[in-house]
Amino acid sequence: MKKTLLKCALVSSFSISSVSVLAQSITVFAASSMTNVLQQIGEEYKKQYPEDSITFSFAGSSTLAKQIEQDAPADIFVSADKKWMDYVAEKQPNKTKNIKTLAENELVLIAPKDSELTETTVKEIEFKKVIGESYLAVGDDNVPVGRYAKKALEHFNLWIDVENRLSKAKDVRAVLAYIERGELPLGIVYSTDAKVSDKVKVVAVFPQESYGKVVYPAATLSGKAEAKRFLDFLSSSNAKSAFEKAGFKAVQ
Repeated sequence: MKKTLLKCALVSSFSISSVSVLAQSITVFAASSMTNVLQQIGEEYKKQYPEDSITFSFAGSSTLAKQIEQDAPADIFVSADKKWMDYVAEKQPNKTKNIKTLAENELVLIAPKDSELTETTVKEIEFKKVIGESYLAVGDDNVPVGRYAKKALEHFNLWIDVENRLSKAKDVRAVLAYIERGELPLGIVYSTDAKVSDKVKVVAVFPQESYGKVVYPAATLSGKAEAKRFLDFLSSSNAKSAFEKAGFKAVQ
């Protein structure tokens, strides 16, 4: 009886140790606009690879890129534009591998859900009148959504009207939060961010020619086989379906 118990204890101990050895942690640094969809894709990934543990860190692409430059322990980086991926590749050339574009997005103008504004075109919005003594919420100059917004506003010759009435946020989710709380009358975010909130509404869509393409490149930053496996999963049919359901345009 004692021998049997000892044997069971040894088997149990070996099993726990084996799980510990097999378990791998993957740290993913990703643009804040990818928060919801990557968490969903992560859950699907875990169904196939339950031994892998994924930790997400979401923030503005510029913030994450600077952290990676300082050797932050990330295994994968997903940026909201090519500029910050190129920055990481330049600062960490030996780490940055397997770069691929995962998805595309579009830029929209949003207002609080109870706003009197109705959906129209950018040209029809009287920005000065709507903003009044308040401010237009945009991303700051370093984050992609802020640069896209400036480019789009300049395209419509609106920048001169609003540049002194801007409330600049650290990332796109912070812009969204301003509008959700009704603190500001207008904000510029990605269409996917507007889609995840029932407290805002889209009042205009910026045509792509006004700001270019919003692309999401991703890359591995470590030699972990699990990191490459998850990056490949992000291009799988399951992941593409999740991106499209969330409002992104999946890259074929």
